[in-house]
Amino acid sequence: MNKWKNWLLGSGLVTLLLFLSGCVRMDADGNPDTSGIIYRVLVQPMGQAITYLVQNFNWSYGWAVILMTVIVRIIILPLGISQSKKTMIQSEKMQALKPQVSAAQEKLKAATTREEQMAAQAEMQQVYRENGLSMTGGIGCLPLLIQMPIFSALYFTARYTEGIRESTFYGIDLGNPSLVLVAIAGIAYLLQGYISTIGIPEEQKKTMRTMLIVSPAMIVFMSISAPAGVTLYWVVGGIFSCLQTFITNVIMKPRLKAQVAEELKQNPPKQVVTPRKDVTPEETTKSTKKINTQATANRNNTSGRNAGKQQRKK
Repeated sequence: MNKWKNWLLGSGLVTLLLFLSGCVRMDADGNPDTSGIIYRVLVQPMGQAITYLVQNFNWSYGWAVILMTVIVRIIILPLGISQSKKTMIQSEKMQALKPQVSAAQEKLKAATTREEQMAAQAEMQQVYRENGLSMTGGIGCLPLLIQMPIFSALYFTARYTEGIRESTFYGIDLGNPSLVLVAIAGIAYLLQGYISTIGIPEEQKKTMRTMLIVSPAMIVFMSISAPAGVTLYWVVGGIFSCLQTFITNVIMKPRLKAQVAEELKQNPPKQVVTPRKDVTPEETTKSTKKINTQATANRNNTSGRNAGKQQRKK
């Protein structure tokens, strides 16, 4: 019963977050719909906070956008670090299971019937289940769903808050695209991708190279035609991502690797996959050995006759 309640609660939260994480609705004129949930709950309060900072502390809109982005990033930083920690622990434990997983994958490739394929898949699932790991790599979708509406709100706050389009930030017109900020945003996310590869095996680096290029390219593509106020948000987000990735990959990861290694030393992975048995019939094996023996004898006789012929010629 408790399991059923937990499932209902979890599915309800996911449904709610999926609903909230949708983009702000736009009207026919291309302006945000002020009656939408995201706009009323997140965008409007953030926009009011930016306006308050500008009007009461004589700040520029640029610094107000930066501060708002930093505050939101700090609030969700523990969530991102926690998820990264779980993912790294999962990755380290999966390395210890790699021999068993590879053996199960070989059986799956060698399977010739549907029953053999299902048995190999079940065996692979059992490897993960018996060792308390997830086949998805520990990457849950809930943290991402929580962050999506927040990032969406930040984007629309920077884009549609009144006053940002008419202001400047160190000579940069926040209402028009800025190639300088676009370049800084691209470099920031490229650096973040590089930091994420520190301390990982070379094989994983090869698989990550595409994403290291795609992510900065997407940021540049989205920023190159966006107002500089929005690009400024991307710049701050990229710098903060570098900081978060440095904390997880450079500071936390060595400690986690040592912790997982000690844990695996005390509790080795459970052996699930068994070696493939030789199912060759005994009679076939004997016949093969006999044929091989006869072939060897024939080669020896041929070599002896050839040597005798050469000796007679001499």
